[in-house]
Amino acid sequence: MGTAALQHVIQSVGLDAEEAKLYIAGLKLGTSPASAYAKNTGFNRITTYNQLEKLTKRGIFSAVRKKNAKWYQPISPEKLSIEAHKNAESLERVLPDLRGLMGNHHRTPRVRYYEGAEGVRDVYKDTLSAQTDILNFANSDIIRSFWKGYDKEYVAQRVKKGIHLKGIAPDDDAGRKVQGKDKESFREIRLVSVKEFPINNEINIYDNKVAIISFSEDETEVFGVIIESKEVAQTQRQIFEMAWRFAALGEGARRKEKIDAKEGVAKIRKDQLIMFE
Repeated sequence: MGTAALQHVIQSVGLDAEEAKLYIAGLKLGTSPASAYAKNTGFNRITTYNQLEKLTKRGIFSAVRKKNAKWYQPISPEKLSIEAHKNAESLERVLPDLRGLMGNHHRTPRVRYYEGAEGVRDVYKDTLSAQTDILNFANSDIIRSFWKGYDKEYVAQRVKKGIHLKGIAPDDDAGRKVQGKDKESFREIRLVSVKEFPINNEINIYDNKVAIISFSEDETEVFGVIIESKEVAQTQRQIFEMAWRFAALGEGARRKEKIDAKEGVAKIRKDQLIMFE
């Protein structure tokens, strides 16, 4: 990866462009005075010194005195990664408080559009921030055909974060297989007739959001949409609740059919035995 790409990644964890450039320079230089950093980066000495002092106060750099001057050294990339995770966790803890600050002027629905396979993975990633159950309409077979590592990469993360999922899926081999692993996957799936309700796309309802994913055999045509609106999410929850109750009735009827079929087979066998007595 080139220096410009590395700098971009480092900026994503909270450093500005100048700070990221100084951090990369520090990894190359090791413990060095501000003058060496200025020469390496092309910054003037005053800017370099002020930025290094700021980074030292933030714990990104450490400073020691040598030869009557301050020498600076950046923390290791591993420690920088740990600090970035700490910052992300701190932000996640205060998200409810930050959301509480949003007044009625934020009621206009926010719509985000995502294209391609990577874009759709970003939609899934957003669902992992859910503070509520995820209510889900999906086709178990289509999802796993699209994303081979779905269970190991996505489901495992959802379980780790303690996010429960209630889902409705077609009653096919894939749906029954997934339903069989509900307990370990921290979810509850109800199945509906695959002929009447094939469910070729996916909908996830969580928090004040509705995420819609449209699948296609051509990965370039796959896309996702996240609608952020309390009112839209509430309506979709009500629709899901109706479908959830309907799915329960369907499962109950299918269980009764299986029981009746078993009892019918048993009766036939009993009648046959009587005939041969």
